[in-house]
Amino acid sequence: MRRTAMSTNSKNQSKGQAAHQMAGARRRLRIWMGFMIIFLGWAVYTFFSQSSEINAKSQQLEERQASMNAATQSLEQLKYEISRLQDPEYIGQIAMKKYGLYKPGEIPVRVSESSPEND
Repeated sequence: MRRTAMSTNSKNQSKGQAAHQMAGARRRLRIWMGFMIIFLGWAVYTFFSQSSEINAKSQQLEERQASMNAATQSLEQLKYEISRLQDPEYIGQIAMKKYGLYKPGEIPVRVSESSPEND
């Protein structure tokens, strides 16, 4: 009987150790899961905050590129105007249109708009 009591006692001890080991494994699993949840929460938060920053920076970039394109177009137009102002014929046209100046010996012909009553 002593053998059966000892074997029963050793079985109870091994069951107790197994239960203790199982409780430790559960505790480690819970701790690991807690860290994983915290890490994933941080990762999701970071992803969305960076995503919104990237969108804001993309809009800023588009606005600045549009502004740069407008400035480049204006610069090209001004360069074209400068090149035209180097031409004496163009300068003469401007003088006639804006200031009413004519070359010596030229007779100005002025056309007045006719009113519908005269037709």
